[in-house]
Amino acid sequence: MNEQILNATAKAMVAPGRGILAADESTGTIKKRFDKIGVENTEANRQAYRDMLFTTPGFEQHTSGVILFEETLFQKSLAGVPFPELLASKGVIPGIKVDKGAQPLAGGGLEETITEGLDGLRERLQKYKAAGARFAKWRAVITINEEAPSDYAIHVNAHALARYAALCQEADIVPIVEPEILMDGDNSIEVCEEVTDIVLDAVFAELSAQQVLLEGIVLKPNMVVPGIKCPEQASVQEVAEATLRVLKRRVPIAVPGIAFLSGGQSDELATAHLDSMNKIGGFTWGLTFSYGRALQAAALKAWGGSNVEAGKAAHLHRAKMNGLAALGQWDKSLEKAA
Repeated sequence: MNEQILNATAKAMVAPGRGILAADESTGTIKKRFDKIGVENTEANRQAYRDMLFTTPGFEQHTSGVILFEETLFQKSLAGVPFPELLASKGVIPGIKVDKGAQPLAGGGLEETITEGLDGLRERLQKYKAAGARFAKWRAVITINEEAPSDYAIHVNAHALARYAALCQEADIVPIVEPEILMDGDNSIEVCEEVTDIVLDAVFAELSAQQVLLEGIVLKPNMVVPGIKCPEQASVQEVAEATLRVLKRRVPIAVPGIAFLSGGQSDELATAHLDSMNKIGGFTWGLTFSYGRALQAAALKAWGGSNVEAGKAAHLHRAKMNGLAALGQWDKSLEKAA
């Protein structure tokens, strides 16, 4: 493990005004996105779509890294350049999703999940590194309902996250540690704050126990928001304050940065929440974005399978808006001016 390489890469991933594009949708997930715009889910179309995103002029000014799906890591651009090489030439760090998805948690009984993919990971990481990946991502999923999350689900997911992180660092690959508390329920923001606190406490306890170098990770947490079915939705300021309360309580200052997932929030709301946190300030880590849908939804719709220039324009706009939010310099009027 090269601590200097890990720390330098992690810092670059959360550089001021730049964030991470999550373009790591599985074949099944991207099919759902393509179905909505009437595009057939073929390898050629997936390649063309990712090519549109990665060749957007200027997106690298606001984007530090891109999380790739395994298929994409080994694909080439339409001009014949391997995607990792194309991204690196723009100063964008290539990354790779390494987990195999969430599966039902055996013995849980609460419809909870455990993320799989540790078997063979050491060998896969070497293959990914040779292809150009410099960081990785593993997502643990935590559900909130009347009975969940259980201590059991929290513990096994935290343990798996730390195991993955240790293996990544062994290979000099920066692990993005992603414990996501889903926002699908009807829980209040107070419940989300309590669960986020407990989960982050468990995750950092496991990272410590497994001797993961905190200076060489990036945390990708959920924001503290009420469930989407909750009758009382919180204001942007309330979300920002609640999220920062938990992070300041649980995230060690050794961690270089935090790159939030959008978790199903609308494009603009995810941007507003990030901006509000950076306007409040008072923290030491880089605080930025690692968005999928919140960066891509507008671009996907504008592209529609053929309109490349419109797709690039929509992608660049969202990247720019989130880059400003990562600096605390976004304003809603900038959206209307687009």
